[in-house]
Amino acid sequence: MVDGLEIVVVGGGPAGVTAALRARELGASVALVERGNMGGTCTNDGCVPTRVLAHAARLARDAEQFADYGLIGEAPRVDFARLLNRTQRIVYEVQEKKQLRSRLETAGVRVFDRAGEARFTDPHTLALDGAELRGEKFVLCAGGHARRMGFPGSEHALTHSDVWTMKGLPSSVVVVGAAATGCQLASVFAAFGSRVRLLDVAPRILGGEDEAVSRGMARAFGRRGIELLTGIGGVERIEKEGGGLRLFYTHENETRALETEAVVLAVGWPGNVGSLNLDAAGVRTERGYVTVDDALRTSAPHVFAAGDLTGRMMLVQSATYEGALAAENAALGDGRGYRHAIVPHGGFTDPEYAGVGLTERQARDEAGDADCAVAVVPYADLDRGVIDGRPEGSCKLVVSRSSRRVLGAHIVGEQAVEVVQLAAAAMRAGMPVEQLADLELAYPTFTAVVGLAARQIVRDLDSASQSPRGSGRSAAAEWEHSELG
Repeated sequence: MVDGLEIVVVGGGPAGVTAALRARELGASVALVERGNMGGTCTNDGCVPTRVLAHAARLARDAEQFADYGLIGEAPRVDFARLLNRTQRIVYEVQEKKQLRSRLETAGVRVFDRAGEARFTDPHTLALDGAELRGEKFVLCAGGHARRMGFPGSEHALTHSDVWTMKGLPSSVVVVGAAATGCQLASVFAAFGSRVRLLDVAPRILGGEDEAVSRGMARAFGRRGIELLTGIGGVERIEKEGGGLRLFYTHENETRALETEAVVLAVGWPGNVGSLNLDAAGVRTERGYVTVDDALRTSAPHVFAAGDLTGRMMLVQSATYEGALAAENAALGDGRGYRHAIVPHGGFTDPEYAGVGLTERQARDEAGDADCAVAVVPYADLDRGVIDGRPEGSCKLVVSRSSRRVLGAHIVGEQAVEVVQLAAAAMRAGMPVEQLADLELAYPTFTAVVGLAARQIVRDLDSASQSPRGSGRSAAAEWEHSELG
């Protein structure tokens, strides 16, 4: 029995590590419990390994331009087993670079990693394999897991966590679920030469993104040979047939079948609530997640939760913020709240997509059509897009006419996940669109597309103030700033 701890943190991913370190900074005695390897899903089988696959896919794609740029070389072929081996080595390198256990122990945190499943036995006691921890307060950061489905034959399907143990590259893949994870896996498999079909019950892929992103990515996927089947009724069953699989799904009240070598499910990410025995601590759950208020306090006043476990905003950057906030509220007794509003995010697909803030529809619903100014600038307007042979995509900027503040930015195109950071920084700083438009951005860059969109909106706003009809879109070179005075 380990007694006398002020705060016990459950989970060694971004939220948990941040929470433990912040609680120690505030003077609390802290223990952190992790059932497996430190780093959480992101490091071990999420963002990091997926980004390795995306990088390999990007290298294969870039080779397609060799002849255009006077380079001689054969198109590469993927050795999938070697790629997965490289993926695991990079995961290990990232773990070694972070040195999470050492950092935590240096800060004075007691670390129990590879501790197995933790479970509450009463509101203040957590049982581990071979040990018990008593804490005054708890911060739950236990993360989530890929959802499996219960239809007949679902045991033949994989999730993203199973990809890392595949024996080879499948010739054909059906990906069920067209949100972020499904789209990234579909893009990677297609780049390596697999025939890919992407299914979803929603009417469009990436349904949580701005409609321009969904349309742009659907067109891009179509050009890359990815077959999209949206608006399906659901998956009925999977049957094993010879060396392959047959997936049966419903569409327009008909049952249809797809033959494929592999099926990958990307249909949600519930929280890891099952083994914690949360009832013993008085912690309520809803739809597979721990319920919290804006201060990240659960239904038990001494228990807080952060990260994927809450189902609020399942991104690394959000998890670290929530971990720090939960630790502060637990250690100081504060009730400081926060709602995620400016959280840049995206996917390492081909092309990339990214977004931050309100979609155009959300902005119009909240502020009204009359207050929304929207500019869409194609990547083809960028000199860098022409130079690099990457003119595909666009940048949409949504601005409030009354406040002149940027409400949202949505991008499809090369380096979109990097480019969107500029719009996010402008939003966080409360920068008027005129200041964003007047930034002297380096040339030639893809980031310049944000400046082009901002200047288009400034021209349109200025014209609208002089004429009730406005002037519409007026193209300008990305290095032109004279119109802004």
